[in-house]
Amino acid sequence: MTSDEKKYWLGFSAFPGIGPLRFKLLREYFGSVKKAWEASEGDLIKIKLGEKLTAKFCHFRRTFSLEKYVEDLDKKSIQVITLEDKDYPSLLAEIPDAPFLLYVRGDMTVFNEVQPRIAVVGTRKITNYGREVTRRLVEELVDAGLVIVSGMAYGVDTVAHETAVAGRGRTIAVLGCGVDIIYPRSNTTLYWQIIKRYGAVISEFPLGMITDKGLFPARNRIISGLSLGVVVTEGAEDSGALITARYAAQQGREVFAVPGPITSEYSKGPTILLKQGAKLVSEVKDILEELNIKNMQISKYTNKQMKSVGEFTKEEIKILEILKNENLHFDEIVKKSKIPAAKLGSVLTMMEMKNLVIKMEQGVYGIKN
Repeated sequence: MTSDEKKYWLGFSAFPGIGPLRFKLLREYFGSVKKAWEASEGDLIKIKLGEKLTAKFCHFRRTFSLEKYVEDLDKKSIQVITLEDKDYPSLLAEIPDAPFLLYVRGDMTVFNEVQPRIAVVGTRKITNYGREVTRRLVEELVDAGLVIVSGMAYGVDTVAHETAVAGRGRTIAVLGCGVDIIYPRSNTTLYWQIIKRYGAVISEFPLGMITDKGLFPARNRIISGLSLGVVVTEGAEDSGALITARYAAQQGREVFAVPGPITSEYSKGPTILLKQGAKLVSEVKDILEELNIKNMQISKYTNKQMKSVGEFTKEEIKILEILKNENLHFDEIVKKSKIPAAKLGSVLTMMEMKNLVIKMEQGVYGIKN
C-alpha cells in the first residue's frame, strides 16, 4: 500500500461512524480506499450507507485535512498499522471485526509472535485479595515470557501493567480513547513507562478522542483478540471484564477465572465464568498448561535472559524466529533473514553477548538454553 493510499485509511478512521464492517463494504464496493473516500454522495447512498451518515461523511471530508492529521501523528511519534501491513498482529487479524487501523505509541515489536500474549483484566474497584492475586499471576506470567495485555483502567488493569513493568516484562495497553489521551490521568507515569521501554499503548480510535463508556466494549474485543487467552482475576457480575471474556469465547480464545471468597461481591464475575466453563486458575501452571506454553518457542529463553535484554531489535526478533525450531549455519541465516552478511555478523555477536544465541562448530548458531 502506498503512503498516499494509507492516508485515506486514516481519514475513515478519524470519521466517527465507519467501523470495520462498513469500511470493508466500502472498500470492496469501490475497489480501493481512495476511491471510497472520493465517492459521490449518490454512490455512497446507493450502497446503503444511509442518507444521514452519508451527509455527515461528506461534510467531514470537506472540512478534514488529511495532511494536517498525518503531521500531527508524526509530531507525536504515533505509528499507524493497517490490516494490510505485515506488522499488524496476526492473532487480531483473525477476528471477524478486526480494527482496520491501529494507532500505536511505543515499540511495534511487541506484536511479534516471538512472545505469546495473555490478557489480564478485572474490576476497577480492586480489593486487597484481587491486588495480591493479580500481582502474583502477572509476575509469574512475565517470568514465563508472556506479554501482558490489558486496558490501563483503574484497578486490575493498572495492577497488571504495573506488575509487568516492575518485572521488566512487556505489556500492551489497549485504550478506549485516542493514544494521545492519557486516561486515567493517575496513570501518566505508567503510560510513559510502557511507551518508552516496556511495550506499546494502542487504540483504534483517532487522535483526540476522549474516553466514553460506550467505547469500552469495542476496546475489549481488541484486548481479547490480541491474546491467546483472557484471565479474569476479580470482578462483579456486571463487570466489563465479563464482556472481554465473552469476546474471548466468541473469538475462540481461552477464558480463565480466579475463584474468590463467596462473601465478596467482586468474586461473582469469576464465579459466573467458572459456571460457564472457564478454566479455574489457582496458579500460573494452570494457564501455561492449558495454552501449552511449554512447547512454544518462548520456552527457549530463560527468565534471566529476557529481563537482561528488556527489548529485542527487529533483526534480533527475526533471527530468533528463524532459529526457534533448528540450529542453522551463518549462510542459511543470511538467506532466510535477508540481513546482509556484514550486518548479520555484528548482530549475532551482540546476541551472543546478550546470551540469546550460541555459536557452535563450523559457523552454526542456535538459541542459547
